[in-house]
Amino acid sequence: MNYKKPKFWDKKTNSLFSIVLYPISIIYYFFFRIIKLKPPSSYKIPIICVGNLYLGGTGKTPLVKILCKILEDFSKKPAVVKKQYNYLTDEINFLKNYVKIYASKNRKHCINNLIRDNHNVAILDDGFQDNSIKKDLNIICFNEKQWIGNGQMIPSGPLREPLSSLSRSQCVIINGKKNLQKENFLKQYNSSIRIFYTSYILIEKEKFMNRKLIAFAGIGNPNNFFDLLKENDLNLIETLSYSDHHNFLDKELDRLIKLAKNNKSMLVSTEKDYFRLKEKYRYYVKPIKIKVNIENIDNFKNFLKTFII
Repeated sequence: MNYKKPKFWDKKTNSLFSIVLYPISIIYYFFFRIIKLKPPSSYKIPIICVGNLYLGGTGKTPLVKILCKILEDFSKKPAVVKKQYNYLTDEINFLKNYVKIYASKNRKHCINNLIRDNHNVAILDDGFQDNSIKKDLNIICFNEKQWIGNGQMIPSGPLREPLSSLSRSQCVIINGKKNLQKENFLKQYNSSIRIFYTSYILIEKEKFMNRKLIAFAGIGNPNNFFDLLKENDLNLIETLSYSDHHNFLDKELDRLIKLAKNNKSMLVSTEKDYFRLKEKYRYYVKPIKIKVNIENIDNFKNFLKTFII
């Protein structure tokens, strides 16, 4: 979905907009309940879903990448399932550089195809809301900065379904620092849920040190990307935010390139944004690569093993 998140979604208290839109959220909720009545299909291989409740910008795709590496270390042959939408081409192209991915408008077709090709674990990048597939492990991602926003469902807030749906999940991943208050809040909805924390590490950071940087991003929460660069002491002189999965126009990129040239700066962005650009523009943009660091990684690996071995 190509969208720019409303600011009122992340306010701790409900705004007038949130209150006015609340009746539509109720309709959305009942529609959501109806589509879940159909029984899900089961498969002979483990199905791991990396999903979210907060719409966009929770770090699902980088986590999928490291999950594949962990599973390969377990001597498994994982593959990623991504539902095919035109606006998700950037994520699909990004993942193709690191993992085997199957993309289709029907996730079931993807799973059948990867089983045919002798893969023995399927990882759904998104799909927690898809009740047509029985998952063996549901991992829900949050970012500590946006957290649950105002706690309301779409369009009154950023949640794709109620927090009570955490009862269907076995694991939560929070990108951020350990927070017992947040943990206790989540366990109100699922007392047995396991909670792990992640952080992002810049790859090849030295390439960007001692350079003036102009950064742009069209992701769920661009400020998280910009904050990461600042936290790594990079010289960020200007930032530009666009809607999630933004389709960059030539005139926009020409303007960005000119801005960087006039300021004698390096133009940088996320890998997802980079793979959304036309080939002729990639020369002028440097993607900043990140990797996910999972705290207590051995505990997480042992937890994961119980679902796939």
